[in-house]
Amino acid sequence: MMRSGRYRRRHSSRGRRKGQESRRPSRRYGRAGSQWQSRWLVLTLAALIVAALLWLLFDPVALEEEGHYAVVGQPSVSADFIDQVLAAYDSPAAGKGQALYADGLAYHIDPVYALAFFLEESRFGTTGVARVTRSLGNIRALPGQASYAGYRRYASWEAGFTDWYRLIADEYVARGLITVDQIVPVYAPAADGNDVAAYVHTIKLAVDTWRTGKLLV
Repeated sequence: MMRSGRYRRRHSSRGRRKGQESRRPSRRYGRAGSQWQSRWLVLTLAALIVAALLWLLFDPVALEEEGHYAVVGQPSVSADFIDQVLAAYDSPAAGKGQALYADGLAYHIDPVYALAFFLEESRFGTTGVARVTRSLGNIRALPGQASYAGYRRYASWEAGFTDWYRLIADEYVARGLITVDQIVPVYAPAADGNDVAAYVHTIKLAVDTWRTGKLLV
């Protein structure tokens, strides 16, 4: 307060020559300087917002806390637990838990999500075309690929596991689709007769159930 008072007295109108214009403190910087300060503040805020969004996008823990269910990350279930789940559902892929787990490590995708897609698509290979194709995710066949009823057919369950991880890593994660809510509408679109909301619910329910140590969803 004392500093601003001295400043005002220094530029008071007392003793000012006739016709001399009074000066205001703000004129020291001028209009251009004020505009630059505003722009700098806006740019700084924008940079902070972008940084926060990037942190949320690539931090799976933060995404999980928000309920977004990011598929990328370290395993949240063990190979032995995967085997217990497959055995509990009488899956023909029982005993292949180590393969499903190892592929998750290789592709940096939590195998709990592979297990959840396996449940939703064919109840672990016990229903639908997966009983013939040995496919974890009922992936459509491309020209020249071994197929059955339009779906890729594999020589082993292990081959089907690896192909599913490769698909998710190359066609989804690489394009920035890393959460269940982002992946499912593309993976199982409503245009193909899928109930997207129910599919997403099943995946999340399975993940939550298995992370608590329960086998049956």
